[in-house]
Amino acid sequence: MDAKGRFIATLDVLFGKGVSEHLPLHDLRFAYSKRTGKVKYVMLNDRILCTFRSDGGIALSIELARLLIHNPRFMDSCIVVSNDVAEYVAEGRSVFCKHIKYVGSNVHVNSEVAVLDEDRNVIAVGKAVLPSSIIKYMRYGVAVKIRDCIGRDRVNK
Repeated sequence: MDAKGRFIATLDVLFGKGVSEHLPLHDLRFAYSKRTGKVKYVMLNDRILCTFRSDGGIALSIELARLLIHNPRFMDSCIVVSNDVAEYVAEGRSVFCKHIKYVGSNVHVNSEVAVLDEDRNVIAVGKAVLPSSIIKYMRYGVAVKIRDCIGRDRVNK
């Protein structure tokens, strides 16, 4: 399977069949590891969309989440927070259960999730700490640990 096929298959498995329909597949570039020869990054216009992990998963970026949000199936892998705390989440703070307005059915422990504000704008991406079945009923505790957000300075120092 070529890199593009593997990328599409991984997206379909992790976020739902057909979520890659709105991606500009012909413009994607793949960066390979010099040591292993495996795909390391997927890029679009010199911006990293995602990183392949050694366990077969991907590390979602804000840019990829913004592209995937156009597909309704991707909402099953998203969490919507209230606008009261969206500002703090956009700065990189963790998402607590009591601030969640909607949680998708495809949110599991350690799964990649996109965090949206109530206007459905992507404000952060991270890793779920709890499954959706528990997040719906919990009123305390961390639900998502944020890895990347729109408010952080994105330049590596």
